[in-house]
Amino acid sequence: MATELLGIHHVTAMTDNAMRNYEFFTEVLGMRLVKKTVNQDDIHTYHTFFADDVGSPGTDMTFFDFPNNPKGAPGTNSISRTGLRVPDDAALEYYKERFEEFGVKHEGIQELFGKKVLPFEESDGQRYQLFSDENNTGVAPGKPWKNGPVPEDKAIYGLGPVEITVSYYEDFKKVLTDIFGMKPVIEEQEVTLFEVGEGGNGGQVILRNDATTAGRQGYGQVHHVSFRVKDHDAIKEWEAKYDEVGMGHSGNVDRFYFEALYTRVGHILIEVSTDGPGFMDDEPYETLGESLALPPFLEPKREYIEAQIRPFDTKRS
Repeated sequence: MATELLGIHHVTAMTDNAMRNYEFFTEVLGMRLVKKTVNQDDIHTYHTFFADDVGSPGTDMTFFDFPNNPKGAPGTNSISRTGLRVPDDAALEYYKERFEEFGVKHEGIQELFGKKVLPFEESDGQRYQLFSDENNTGVAPGKPWKNGPVPEDKAIYGLGPVEITVSYYEDFKKVLTDIFGMKPVIEEQEVTLFEVGEGGNGGQVILRNDATTAGRQGYGQVHHVSFRVKDHDAIKEWEAKYDEVGMGHSGNVDRFYFEALYTRVGHILIEVSTDGPGFMDDEPYETLGESLALPPFLEPKREYIEAQIRPFDTKRS
């Protein structure tokens, strides 16, 4: 039996402009760039990681930079919206005013499953919603960015519920419960809220039923979602579980900052990732994300890689 998933690890999406995306996440949302590296499967492109103050597991929103790819389109059979956690309802009001100040498209503060939320979009159409942690329990949040532009008592400090929309709703529900061990806690009008690990905003998935137009991959859309496990042994347990039930998978992939295991459920790419080693083994805390970091196996190719990618300045210290 595979070890229980601990919560959300990270969400990876696609952008067509790493610099614009960096400015939005750091200057508007107030999340810290903790790693500027490259996509290990396509070393001609950036892979940027925005997180809490120290890059804690469960706080990372990451991006592949695909400047020449077509724009994606929202729709069913996709990871349709990413949640981000803020401390309380007052923080939602703060961000609502901040979004109006910066011209960020938003839908106003709403209620979802008894929680206050603030849906909004990045300029390329990437969809998010802020979740208030007021009265929330379960998976602990991270630590707000100490030197960011948003006051620490208002700042985003973790990932919230991830929304997945599919046309094969009942089949997907069965996989989430039977394979991934998620627990349905609320179901209303063909929308189910699942919990994993200790639950709460840092351990939830919202599954929506939608049989209309399918989404299309491209920039402005999510690439995959990852869930947390403790360590290497846990990854190997999940690998064995996938083999046991006949699910195809990538095998254990060493990403240097964490280990990863990928599988696909219908159109949805799901990753399981270890909590460690983390992001501070190759850069000091003070200058996280300020220069191009490469894992040891790519370091011999640094000169080639730096000649291929578009440089952009992320120095803040």
